[in-house]
Amino acid sequence: MADALKKMETIKPGMTRAKLLEVFTTEGGTSTALQRTFVSQDCPYFKVDVTFEAVGWPSHYPEGRVTLEEDGRDVVLKISRPYLQFSIVD
Repeated sequence: MADALKKMETIKPGMTRAKLLEVFTTEGGTSTALQRTFVSQDCPYFKVDVTFEAVGWPSHYPEGRVTLEEDGRDVVLKISRPYLQFSIVD
């Protein structure tokens, strides 16, 4: 578990979605392209909540809808501390 935590703590704001996906994978449940919960690839009970800045398109469309596009170049704005939770299955 210590190794999994150390690996998760390498992801910091300013890094890209692609870099985050080397350590985490997506979680089920409600999310948007700009805010999503991720689970550790090493232990699926470790999770983080991440907020992104969109790269290559607007984060919101004129009618206020949030973009659905995800890109490996998107930038991590915020990442929560790791927490424990059972898996969510859609």
